[in-house]
Amino acid sequence: MLKGKKLCTEPAWCKGCGYCAEFCPKKVLIIRQEKVVVENPDDCICCGLCEQRCPDYAIWVEEA
Repeated sequence: MLKGKKLCTEPAWCKGCGYCAEFCPKKVLIIRQEKVVVENPDDCICCGLCEQRCPDYAIWVEEA
């Protein structure tokens, strides 16, 4: 993850569409049991593509 930013998720809001995982260039996210899971947090570059694609607002990048 980039210094000063972190990837946040709210699995309760996730409907498991998988858009976030599909658009992640570093394959940080996976869908497990129909919910988003941060599989490789150290690989995250905080590009925000997952946040932009999530229709449920279940994932976002925030200042750490």
